[in-house]
Amino acid sequence: MYAVEVYAAVRQFVFIEGNSKRKAARVFGLARETVDKICAFSVPPGYQRRKPPEKRKLGAFLGLIDAILVADLSAPPKQRHTSKRIFERLREEHGFAGGYTVVKDYVRQARVRSRETFVPLAHPPGQAQADFGEALAVIGGRRQKIHFFLSGFAVFGCLLRQGLSVRDDRGVPGRPRQCVRFLRSCSAVCAV
Repeated sequence: MYAVEVYAAVRQFVFIEGNSKRKAARVFGLARETVDKICAFSVPPGYQRRKPPEKRKLGAFLGLIDAILVADLSAPPKQRHTSKRIFERLREEHGFAGGYTVVKDYVRQARVRSRETFVPLAHPPGQAQADFGEALAVIGGRRQKIHFFLSGFAVFGCLLRQGLSVRDDRGVPGRPRQCVRFLRSCSAVCAV
């Protein structure tokens, strides 16, 4: 990798001063292919692997490690395998000839991949979170399916709840009847 100064100097020599790439290669002592790459990218692209590195010793045991980690998800926290215990099991039960560090690094990456991620919701004023759904309700002594709409205004701490019944008061299908309620706090919503 070349210094940013060399990179910028070559680009200035070719694009701003109008010299040829062949002359830039001669002046700066670089290969013509290198000058072509420098001219192709405005910022040094860095190194990128064409394929992930091969795990020669651990590759055959990846399925076993993944199976142990999946089984650990249902086990109590105190009974789950540590990286060291997984390494010992691989050595004793399956004849693993590699080192502990390789196993430890893979187990760490696998646990990070399987961890659930929660993104906190933040709503600026004027925005809300909404949801639609269906529920069974008892209206006029009869059990029927209703459709509902929920909208939460996080800034004000209130919830809009609107239920739409699919029948009118006499039980005849027709135009939905609406009922709207505003609740002041989210704790009141949980009790309803």
